[in-house]
Amino acid sequence: MTDASDTLFKFPCDFPLKVMGRRTDDFRSIVLGIIQKHTGPIEPHKIEERPSTSGSYLSLTCTFTAHSKQQLDDLYRELTAHERVMVVL
Repeated sequence: MTDASDTLFKFPCDFPLKVMGRRTDDFRSIVLGIIQKHTGPIEPHKIEERPSTSGSYLSLTCTFTAHSKQQLDDLYRELTAHERVMVVL
């Protein structure tokens, strides 16, 4: 069990997560699939999509209700392990 003092967050809390990678036809669906596996459905207005200036990269910022440090750790691990994901903030 994770000690609650290991984090500065007070759960549950709104948590914005930014994920960046190459802009491909399936990048958005891959990232949202991984995130929603850990968070449940995310309302469309809580998903912000921004292409890079050149259009080669895409960042997705999803705001969801985080319930624990373990949930965030598991989500971060799965996202960073995916070959299409370049950065998770």
